[in-house]
Amino acid sequence: MASTTTTNSCAWTKAQLTNPPKVDLGFSSKFISMKNNRKPNSRRGGCGNCSNGGMQIHSALQSPSVLHFPNQPYQQPLITRENFSDTKPKTQKHQQPQWNLIQTAAAMALDVVEAALITKEKEIPLPKTADPRVQIAGNFSPVPEQPVQQFLPVAGIIPDCISGVYVRNGANPLFEPVAGHHFFDGDGMIHAVKLENGSASYACRFTETHRLLQEKELGRPMFPKAIGELHGHSGIARLLLFYARGLFGILDHSHGTGVANAGLVYFNDRLLAMSEDDLPYQVRINRSGDLETVGRYDFNGRLKSTMIAHPKLDPDSGELFALSYDVVQKPYLKYFKFSPDGTKSPDVEIPLPVPTMMHDFAITENFVVIPDQQVVFKLQEMIGGGSPVIYDKNKMSRFGILRKEATNAEDIIWVDVPDCFCFHLWNAWEEPETDEVVVIGSCMTPPDSIFNECDENLQSVLSEIRLNLKSGKSTRKPIIAESEQVNLEAGMVNRNLLGRKTRFAYLAIAEPWPKVSGFAKVDLQTGKVEKFYYGENKYGGEPFFLPRNGNSDEEDDGYILAFVHDEEEWKSELEIVNSKTLKLEATVKLPSRVPYGFHGTFVSAKDFKNQA
Repeated sequence: MASTTTTNSCAWTKAQLTNPPKVDLGFSSKFISMKNNRKPNSRRGGCGNCSNGGMQIHSALQSPSVLHFPNQPYQQPLITRENFSDTKPKTQKHQQPQWNLIQTAAAMALDVVEAALITKEKEIPLPKTADPRVQIAGNFSPVPEQPVQQFLPVAGIIPDCISGVYVRNGANPLFEPVAGHHFFDGDGMIHAVKLENGSASYACRFTETHRLLQEKELGRPMFPKAIGELHGHSGIARLLLFYARGLFGILDHSHGTGVANAGLVYFNDRLLAMSEDDLPYQVRINRSGDLETVGRYDFNGRLKSTMIAHPKLDPDSGELFALSYDVVQKPYLKYFKFSPDGTKSPDVEIPLPVPTMMHDFAITENFVVIPDQQVVFKLQEMIGGGSPVIYDKNKMSRFGILRKEATNAEDIIWVDVPDCFCFHLWNAWEEPETDEVVVIGSCMTPPDSIFNECDENLQSVLSEIRLNLKSGKSTRKPIIAESEQVNLEAGMVNRNLLGRKTRFAYLAIAEPWPKVSGFAKVDLQTGKVEKFYYGENKYGGEPFFLPRNGNSDEEDDGYILAFVHDEEEWKSELEIVNSKTLKLEATVKLPSRVPYGFHGTFVSAKDFKNQA
């Protein structure tokens, strides 16, 4: 643990390392080149038992900047319901799809068009936010699937109360990008560590989306990448190619186009993997700790639209709350919820003037809190050669307060919060004595810097936003003193208190951006910050807070779980840290590299046994 702040570095500092290690990537050999081309506590969670050569490139991610592609063909293991078992899954060989003459001719013609498009695209330098040499360099690069490996080395002692499976999602492209690629575009891969009786196992598997399975069958990437490719005239051309292939039956986009790489939630006896461009995918954890994709999950036919990657699980009622946004047609936003048995409510259409980026939202005991901010979608910008995701400085940011039980949006209360963009909201609660809803989030500037190249350093300031429901006014202030200010992104509060007033938040120290050098435990009342750093040349991701049990009177009684990667030794581990003392309790040495990723959850031993 350390008490000093890390020096804030430039958002996109160039770095080139000499003699970097070799990195084994999970790209399929089909597309690899060496060229530079109210039930009290019933839902409250706890630990479980308690109630060859390389190619050197320049990298903006300050990581070993070598992409090493295997010389021998790599066959990705394919998991299906039929052949899935507790043993290593069978490897299935690539087979060409069976097309008729018209489809074959169309496929060849469209491939020629795509080749010409790629040649044209290579004449124009890519922005750093779409350059795969930047976006998936170092430990942001993908890995192959790993079957379960048992009895991993452990330094220290895993607390007895930790029994279950820690799972974390992330972006892991199966194929080497042929054009633009943003880190968010990668195929979803889940990394799982099963902890039981002081021992640990590890596995990682792709979430087998319809998109992934089709591209695996075809042997190359065919679906457009929402952020890396869909910008400007070439983005329009790629959309036309995609729909033309769909018209001839070369691709099937009727079952979604999402990558399921962002969020994870355990709900209704199911582990669901999500990205906001599709329905969730159900993933089952088997007895050994390995993973199986069950399939796209539509809640028994009730969910017919996309669902954002951060639904909120109420710790008391057991209900799941969610949003769905559309970037093409109205309604641009819908709200709905699920009862504990998975029954979906009718959609509540929320009128918005323009389609808006809505990655996250919040709940309180009685309300949902909906951010309508300044990062919006304007597809017409592509006609002028720009990105469809833009920062609209003329738009007023605002938050909508809607009752959880609402059947329409007539009573929604909008409160303006000028110049505010929170990519993530950590919690919210009601303070009836002042008629306020308090929102805790990290306010990011520049708002669109994740999606569009910008020379300004990114800042992510942990903030308290107060929304007065009576006056319609708001206030916003930083929680941490300016002298202690660090970029805080990715994290959580004690989820047993989600939607209720919390004192502590556990957030990733996102420095040097976009890496995570440690995590901070922040007292939301006093602004006091305690920091845990992973060590020299070590970086991690989202700190996951796991309560010791669901009934503890101490909010911070539990553990932080985080994947950590040593960029010097090129090895990864799972660290378990006492959340009260910030002392390292145990380290699980992992058999393979874990790339930096997104969000995770913990499936308790009880839930693990009760999976649907």
